[in-house]
Amino acid sequence: MSERERGGFKASRHASGAANAGGDKSKQKKAAERREAKGVKVATKGQNRFLRGARIMPRRIDGTESVVQLVDGTFQAYNGGRLREACQLFSEKMLAKDVTVGLTLTGALTPAGLGMSALIPLIEAGFVDWIISTGANLYHDAHFGLGLAMHRGNASESDVVLREEGVVRIYDIFFDYDVLLSTDAFFRKILRSPEFQRSMSSAEFHWLCGKYIAAREQALGIGNKSLLSAAYACGVPVYTSSPGDSSIGMNVAALQLEGYECVIDPSRDVNETASIVLHAKRAGGKSAVLIMGGGSPKNFMLQTEPQIQEVLGIDEKGHDFFLQVTDARPDTGGLSGATPAEAVSWGKIDPDRLPDAVVCYVDSTIALPLMTSYALAKKKPRKLKRLYDKRGAMMDRLKAEFAKANG
Repeated sequence: MSERERGGFKASRHASGAANAGGDKSKQKKAAERREAKGVKVATKGQNRFLRGARIMPRRIDGTESVVQLVDGTFQAYNGGRLREACQLFSEKMLAKDVTVGLTLTGALTPAGLGMSALIPLIEAGFVDWIISTGANLYHDAHFGLGLAMHRGNASESDVVLREEGVVRIYDIFFDYDVLLSTDAFFRKILRSPEFQRSMSSAEFHWLCGKYIAAREQALGIGNKSLLSAAYACGVPVYTSSPGDSSIGMNVAALQLEGYECVIDPSRDVNETASIVLHAKRAGGKSAVLIMGGGSPKNFMLQTEPQIQEVLGIDEKGHDFFLQVTDARPDTGGLSGATPAEAVSWGKIDPDRLPDAVVCYVDSTIALPLMTSYALAKKKPRKLKRLYDKRGAMMDRLKAEFAKANG
């Protein structure tokens, strides 16, 4: 039988005598009826490369399952399947000892309590080595470290009435307007201290903020509630891609009007973040990106590779592992929906590692707690890399390679 007689399907793709979409439908139908009449069990053709995935045969949910059993045993397909792949990629590959994990945060995650429930445990376990966040997440994170209250609310309440009652709303999170005033007052107080009166990277800025928040937590006796204080204690550098785009930046700007000299230098951030990635690779390890949401922090994380390769002229290949949780579509051309395959064209992702890339189209407030529980159940804590303490050495390496490449 010629390829054309098989319906245009390439004959070499099919086992001899096997049913296939390009074969004789009448003969296949009759063969299936004969097998059924004889009670012959037909097994899936294992030699087909598309049928080598695990068989869908989930465990029964009985209420006794752990998060690991639930994810591995019942998240079989669609975005449940992608969430399973995300959990497995994170715990089995990204958390290897030689991998440096960078986390990005967008969306109002900390007001929802995810700083305390998920991010602090990840930091303390050594599962997150450096962070790029929106300033808003870091500002609202500070509320908890200052002992200020956030509450569950009803998103259908009248915002006009809430304004009259002095209540601020982030979708279904409610808090007193004084929470903002008190947090602003705290930042203005610490920003007036001498150690802030200079130009610095946002990692330096947030390390100092974390120190003061940790002291306030201790004074209040409330334990560790703030992501910034946890990052300070664990030596995890925290950057923000848009320093002025939050209430923290607004207070920095206000104090400049009073003559104070705190300046967050984005250029330092660009080079420092690039040096982290270069250090990870040159130390014989790998670089992984864990993206919660998208937006500016996503690009700031991924642009480290084009900064190394395209701008500084240093030979490199791209990040090794890519894991994104997002609700953004790729077809609109927006940054948050850009796929890892698209990132390859920019040099952001190593093309040889593209199979180690997962995009999970799920709300981060659902995915992050599950991923955190899964990882903590599957992996022992890693030794803290304390990259904040190594910033000088990493920058020296970047400068040396830049000089060599451009000499």
